[in-house]
Amino acid sequence: MTGALLVGLALLGCQRASGGDDAAFGDKVRAYLLSHPEVLREASQKLEAKDAADEDSAHKRAEASLPSLRADLERDPADFTANPAGRITVTEFYDYRCPHCVNVAPKVLDLIHTHPDVRFVFKEMPIFGPVSEHAAQAAWAVRKAGGDYLGLYRDLMGAHGLNDAVIDRIAVAHGARPADLGPAGAGAVKGEIARNTRLFNQLDLGGTPAFIVGDQIILGEDMESVNAAVAKAEASRV
Repeated sequence: MTGALLVGLALLGCQRASGGDDAAFGDKVRAYLLSHPEVLREASQKLEAKDAADEDSAHKRAEASLPSLRADLERDPADFTANPAGRITVTEFYDYRCPHCVNVAPKVLDLIHTHPDVRFVFKEMPIFGPVSEHAAQAAWAVRKAGGDYLGLYRDLMGAHGLNDAVIDRIAVAHGARPADLGPAGAGAVKGEIARNTRLFNQLDLGGTPAFIVGDQIILGEDMESVNAAVAKAEASRV
């Protein structure tokens, strides 16, 4: 709380303690704040600064935990990995119905195609409900069948108005077996989603997309930072 606000409320508090009723006290606080709007502005700025500091602290704690989670992030055999022989690993948590994931998907594919030395690990993270969960199941079904996962990723991200029927049509076109898109497949993919959710929460990622490159967590559509982290990793290996 700011100095000016403390002083003002302390004075009003003294008046309240001297016997004023609650309504009168409330009126005095309101009148004081209306007469001194700079107090509210200062308090808001202080709160924003505290929130930013708390977020930065949480981000640093999450990054500090990355070494202990490395194998789960980068080597879960259930995940699809593009360029599996690459020496630099990028992991993405994403949801096919997340607009930010949709926006960044073409850049993700471009990174994979132009940087064969980048192992790109796809972590299904359905946070937008049952349709997103069905899309994750479809991705599992394509992986299970040895189908075209990158094609599925591209087409699901590029589709508008995803629903189960659209998802199934795209999944079958990329190699999924229809039987794997039913209830049995939904049960089979639950373990994978549970593991990804646990990692997502341990790292306090908060939303999708979220990228991990080495010891760095990059949130949102910030592919510029992802590319910079990849370039830094590549330079360190020269």
